[in-house]
Amino acid sequence: MKQDIFQAISDPTRRAILTLIAIQALTPNALAEKFDMTRQAVSKHIKVLHECELIKPEQSGREIYYHFNAKKMQEFDHWLAQFRQNWETQFNQLDQLLTTIKEKTTK
Repeated sequence: MKQDIFQAISDPTRRAILTLIAIQALTPNALAEKFDMTRQAVSKHIKVLHECELIKPEQSGREIYYHFNAKKMQEFDHWLAQFRQNWETQFNQLDQLLTTIKEKTTK
C-alpha cells in the first residue's frame, strides 16, 4: 500500500531522517546510528519515505544510499503555496491593525 505524504511527514523521526538525508545521502546503518532505535525500526521509516517518493535509493556496491527527492518535496511545497498566500495576507492585515492600534495608543 502506497503511503500518503502527509502521513509520512507527520512522524518526527521521519522528518529527522529527511533532514539528515537532505544534507547528504546515507545508508540505513548510518541513519540508525543517529537515532536511539534499531536498524529495523529505521528501515520501517525509510520504507514509508520511499513509498511516498520523498527519498530515492541508490545502490553502491553492497550498500544502499538514500537521497532526498527535492522534486517530490517541491510538489508538496507547490500545494502548500496556495495556503501560504492566504495566511500571509491575513498576517499582513493583522500587522496593519496592530500598527494602527499602537499608533493610536501612543498619541
